Amino acid sequence: MKFVGRDEELQNLHQLLQENNQVAIAAIAGMGGLGKTELALQYAKNQRENYKGGLCWIQAKADDIGVQVIQFARTHLDLNPPEEFNSSEKIQYCWRNWCEGDVLLVVDDVTDYQQVRLYLQGVSSRFKVLMTTRQKLGASIKQLSLDVLQPDAALELLRSLLTETPERIEREDVVKQLCEWLGYLPLGLELVGRYLARTPDLSLSAMMQRLEKKRLEQPALVKPEADMTAQLGVQAAFELSWQELAEDDKQLGCLLSLFAAAPIHWNLVEKCLPEKDEDELEEIRDDKLINMHLLQRKGEDIYQLHPLLREFFQYKLTGLEQAEEFRRSLCQVMVAVAKEIPQTPTLEEINVVSLAIPHLAEVADHLIQYVSDKDVIWPFVGLSCFYKGQGLYTQAEPWNQQCLSTVQNRLGENHPDVGSSLNNLALLYDSQGKYDQAEPLFLQALKLDKRLLGDNHPSVATSLNNLALLYRTQGKYDQAEPLFLQALELDKRLLGNNHTDVATSLNNLALLYHTQGKYDQATPLFLQALELYKRLLGNNHPSVATSLNNLAELYRTQGKYDQATPLYIQALELYKRLLGENHPHVATSLNNLALLYYYQGKYDQAAPLFLQALELRQRLLGDNHPHVAQSLNNLAKLYYSQGRYDQAEPLLLQALNIFEQSLGGNHPNTVRVRDNLANLRDSLNSQQ
Repeated sequence: MKFVGRDEELQNLHQLLQENNQVAIAAIAGMGGLGKTELALQYAKNQRENYKGGLCWIQAKADDIGVQVIQFARTHLDLNPPEEFNSSEKIQYCWRNWCEGDVLLVVDDVTDYQQVRLYLQGVSSRFKVLMTTRQKLGASIKQLSLDVLQPDAALELLRSLLTETPERIEREDVVKQLCEWLGYLPLGLELVGRYLARTPDLSLSAMMQRLEKKRLEQPALVKPEADMTAQLGVQAAFELSWQELAEDDKQLGCLLSLFAAAPIHWNLVEKCLPEKDEDELEEIRDDKLINMHLLQRKGEDIYQLHPLLREFFQYKLTGLEQAEEFRRSLCQVMVAVAKEIPQTPTLEEINVVSLAIPHLAEVADHLIQYVSDKDVIWPFVGLSCFYKGQGLYTQAEPWNQQCLSTVQNRLGENHPDVGSSLNNLALLYDSQGKYDQAEPLFLQALKLDKRLLGDNHPSVATSLNNLALLYRTQGKYDQAEPLFLQALELDKRLLGNNHTDVATSLNNLALLYHTQGKYDQATPLFLQALELYKRLLGNNHPSVATSLNNLAELYRTQGKYDQATPLYIQALELYKRLLGENHPHVATSLNNLALLYYYQGKYDQAAPLFLQALELRQRLLGDNHPHVAQSLNNLAKLYYSQGRYDQAEPLLLQALNIFEQSLGGNHPNTVRVRDNLANLRDSLNSQQ
């Protein structure tokens, strides 16, 4: 094996073997394919001057260790133990009469330390014993745990193997993807690197495709070349460990392979095997999988399979009787996780669930056929809520799209979950400012809900609300109002007055009245919504922050600045604490507080908040979102008020272009910006 990226390990190994005056025994431990034997070989080469008594290399799995020692002594040291001695006496004779100087005794691929220990009786302190092993051999043995290569070292290893065609490495993205797929395992990297060297016309992209298609059975990973230290392919190297596992150990490894190639919280594994006793499961995990370096501990109750070991266990899973049961069990566990993710998760809720997200994605992408019809929507809904709730709309979008197509294919066009999927995708488009894409989906969802569920159903009220909110955003106030009123009446009748959906309906209708300047009608609705949210959700909830912000906006519009200020500040503080500093709701809150300061003439306080809001919106929503246009317009108004006309004009032009593209030329926001631009140009002309 080409030797790179192990300098620190060589130093640590030498230190372990020199630490005391007694017999130094150390082990290089790790999973198959890490290059344990190669490291021992390199250490022996590098330190040969320090071992005047020579190097004795023993294969633990070959002939009896004692026989190998005696044979070595006869061949290399010209020692001939008396024939009348028994085996143990002959070995002791060899140890006593070994040539002078420190001796390095390497025992390769140890599976049972007791078999080695038996022959070390009477060895003097000048003998340094180095073992390689796939197991943990006990607390008394100093251990150097070998890990995979660092990404830079993995790239260096591939470069060293492709010296005749170095240009193939320059396509960094493909190379990094290849190294990542191989899990930075030295054996896998060397096998693939040598295969690529033998096939100069094979691109790295094509190699990647072949690996993804044939996995561990791809020829590049199967057969080592004659001059390699390793004499087994990846699958064969792992097979040695597999043969030492009991049935329960094998089953647990196969179950773990169904999870994504990411850290796994142990609690999820336990839920997949409810019939197993906790202690029994932990013993299987620790005594075999951890002990044999087949599973890595990543933190408290967090574990992970190496990517290629995951591939190996998945290969073994195909022949396992419990395979389908394990797949269904994992899907049930992940569906339960998805159902617990709120629409707008707080930072705390995100932290709780974040470790499960890759595994939820694995179910959605590769195991969805094992999710029941009644739950098929949930993996996608959970993933969408996780990302959309953080304002990560581009990451949420493919899950919403995949949800709709999966539900349509599985359940047909006439199913309530299709209506929910249409609604969710439309809501996402609405958040992204893609109003033209959102509207037909909202209309389809409403029509489907009415046809399948009847006019008197909470889902119909939700669909009415969503469509009405879009119409309000588009400035179609006359179309929005009857829908809001219908939704509110339905929610109250079906759910009672004390329900969060009623609070949402009250809030949405109030927003419309506020936009229309009907402040007397908006005020009591905003107050009712706020009181309901607080009573039902507590004071620390994103919906409460939104309600505080909306009420503050109403007071600001009415010129009630003293009443608006504390509400704005409360809303901003709540958003930051619950959702984090980088969230679209925080940007909205900053923008609104800046507007308050602007209308009070506190330009020095308004300016930094407008700039923060603009930067956040551009970063989170993209440059062409209507909220970005709103921020550009507001900042331009501030500059205009300060007489900074040259700075204001380009901002207004940008805002006008965005509004025209997203809302059309006749929308109130577009008209407002056009008026602002006209006023600015009048002021510029008057200066000339």
